[in-house]
Amino acid sequence: MKKYLAIDIGASSGRHILGTVQNGQIHVEEIYRFDNGQIRKNGHDCWDVEKLVASIKEGIDEAMKSHALASIGIDTWGVDFVLLDERGELCSDAVAYRDARTANADIEIEAAVMRFEELYSRTGIQKTSFNTIYQLWALKKEHPEQLEKAAHFLMMPEYLNYRLTGNIVHEYTDSSTTALLDAAKKDWDFDLIGKLGLPRRIFGKLEMPGAEVGEYRGVKVVLPAMHDTASAYLAVPARDESAVYLSSGTWSLLGVENTMPITSLESCSANFTNEGGAWGRYRYLKNIMGLWMIQSIRRELNAVEYVEGRGSTAVEAALAAITDYERGRKYSFADLEMAARGSSSYNVTVDVNSQAFMNPDSMIAEVLKAAAEEGEAPKTIGEIMQCVYSSLAECYASAISTLSCITGKIYTSINIVGGGSKDKYLNALTAEATGLEVFAGPTEGTAIGNLIVQMIAGGEFADLAEARKAILR
Repeated sequence: MKKYLAIDIGASSGRHILGTVQNGQIHVEEIYRFDNGQIRKNGHDCWDVEKLVASIKEGIDEAMKSHALASIGIDTWGVDFVLLDERGELCSDAVAYRDARTANADIEIEAAVMRFEELYSRTGIQKTSFNTIYQLWALKKEHPEQLEKAAHFLMMPEYLNYRLTGNIVHEYTDSSTTALLDAAKKDWDFDLIGKLGLPRRIFGKLEMPGAEVGEYRGVKVVLPAMHDTASAYLAVPARDESAVYLSSGTWSLLGVENTMPITSLESCSANFTNEGGAWGRYRYLKNIMGLWMIQSIRRELNAVEYVEGRGSTAVEAALAAITDYERGRKYSFADLEMAARGSSSYNVTVDVNSQAFMNPDSMIAEVLKAAAEEGEAPKTIGEIMQCVYSSLAECYASAISTLSCITGKIYTSINIVGGGSKDKYLNALTAEATGLEVFAGPTEGTAIGNLIVQMIAGGEFADLAEARKAILR
């Protein structure tokens, strides 16, 4: 029996998940888990790459103590990158996507290079402040010397693979989040790259999921769908083509799979994105703020810093405004869900996609402020959570309505995968807001999608359809 290791890294934590196929079913087991956070470095919020690499290796070593691995695959969030010089050494920091350096980059690119409507027609990628195209524009302004020195541009999971194998291999699905690919051709748009004044030499040949990278301690390292949402979508056990997919984690990614990109003006105005999927598919989806709001509120209640060394007096002021806050208590996600259930009569909602919630000094403070502008500010933890939960469910419903208008299809169900699939209250509110049947799970959808690509490469399944049947079993 072959054993495969999926390393699934999100914005808050990482997991090493062991996968096997037994009697036609995919079985998974968590081997190792670690925290992922940020540090303040050179004036920016950055990923602690050395800690990430160490955690990845520790988890692999732990798995190899008891298991002979057939292959290893890494997936992470999208858009973030590093630059390497000719010696293969870092010549940039791993700046995190929530950092403020991209402020006004979209306006500047539209004025100097091309309007967003044209950019969208070429790349099919939504406008968000953290897109790689805007990060590179900001880097070119602040540190042009880094781009001059660079020989290689690597997305975060590509860099982590490099640290394991010593080989540089570029992967399609994660690279599609850069807004630098020609959506139809599934390759770099070098004309666009030239117009942006970026060096063509740093963008290497793209490989599809399933390609082999190299070896770590004698074990093959394989490319899964390296963007976590691309992996998550592979694990959706949808019963028919009328299902909407919702990958629910730090971000909520709501949409469908298509065989062709949709780059119309209507799609552009709705800000839907066409991210690359495994085997040439497109993930046509809406990016929604997601559980980041809940995670941030919990961290503030528990006095935990997300970015080490940044600090905030805004959190203390926000906590002082909550009538039932208990200092020193450790609040679990279950506590927050229960508190929301107990405040179901609170009915003020906010725009969860507001830029105010992207990377605030205090998430609680921003929710209080936004709710006050819409009606009455929440006074308790339960009211704060009810506001967030209801707002997310409303946003899901609105996104599905827009999706239906653009595609001309009627959707009858929602398949929720990822950590958010465990939140029964949010699932119930989503069913109520959308009027659709909700199917929850698998929770480890991203890791399972990662494993599916490895298992197909390893000969366990003939194709994706066969692998998805193994999930349903």
